[in-house]
Amino acid sequence: MAFLVFIGGIAFNIGNIASTGMAFNTMFGIDPRIGAAISAIIAIAIFLSKEFGNVMDRFAQVLGALMILLATYVAIAAHPPVGEVIIRTVAPKKIEFLPIITLIGGSVGGYITFAGGHRLLQGGVKGIEAVNNATESATLGIIVAAIMRYVLFFGALGIAMKGVKFDSVNPAATPFLTVAGTFGYKMFGLVLWAAATTSVVGCSFTSLSFIRTFFKSIDRYFEKYIIWFIVFCTVIFVIVGKPVTLLIFAGAINGLILPLTLGSMLLASRNKKIIGDYQHPTIFTILGILVFILTLYGSISSLSEIVQLFK
Repeated sequence: MAFLVFIGGIAFNIGNIASTGMAFNTMFGIDPRIGAAISAIIAIAIFLSKEFGNVMDRFAQVLGALMILLATYVAIAAHPPVGEVIIRTVAPKKIEFLPIITLIGGSVGGYITFAGGHRLLQGGVKGIEAVNNATESATLGIIVAAIMRYVLFFGALGIAMKGVKFDSVNPAATPFLTVAGTFGYKMFGLVLWAAATTSVVGCSFTSLSFIRTFFKSIDRYFEKYIIWFIVFCTVIFVIVGKPVTLLIFAGAINGLILPLTLGSMLLASRNKKIIGDYQHPTIFTILGILVFILTLYGSISSLSEIVQLFK
């Protein structure tokens, strides 16, 4: 499982780097690959400087709050068919597994599932007494993420139904430009850049932490390997390009990995040698098994579509 999360982390981090490039393109109109290279340097600086990293985290939080307000405005002003969306959420006309797996993988796949846990452990939050606190934090996080995905989708759907053509380089920014003008467009780019750049650092740290115990050199020179990890992912993006395709690919790959990591966690939750006296709720185990089956089926069904992404 550790190596699967690491491989998924590489895909995710290339996607994060791609996002920084798209953000630079939105803000300054430059080639996404150049923007990604600049952002990688800044990400390394954030990692090396704790004070800079703390400031950047706070900056990203403030921008995130502004983004929620801006995205909500765009979603309302775009006048999407809300009733139709609600109906098709539970009764879709057509089920396509690649978008579903990509969304799931991009939300809770790969390293994302474990990143919060790693941060809590770093902060000294551990033990059975911390389970409720961790569960509440995880639940709040996924609820906010789900709401934001709906809000962004409403905005995109609203302008799509008006016949607006999406930008091929950065389609996610098109609703903001159409509804909120240049200010909304640039603000989206700034928020995307801050979120993606801080994610580059977090993803690199968590991904490598999964394999550091297997390799003495990584454990000994952990900080240097994180820097090289960021550089490696940046070089891959600069060579491949195609930021939108890479983002879809990153989500899809981590969607494929998700049922395997989830299955491992479900087995671990029943192993007393691992969890000690902790009793994992039976209802969560049952729901976990259902999600495991559904994501495994969806992953297998979408394999051929993932292969087609780069053709």
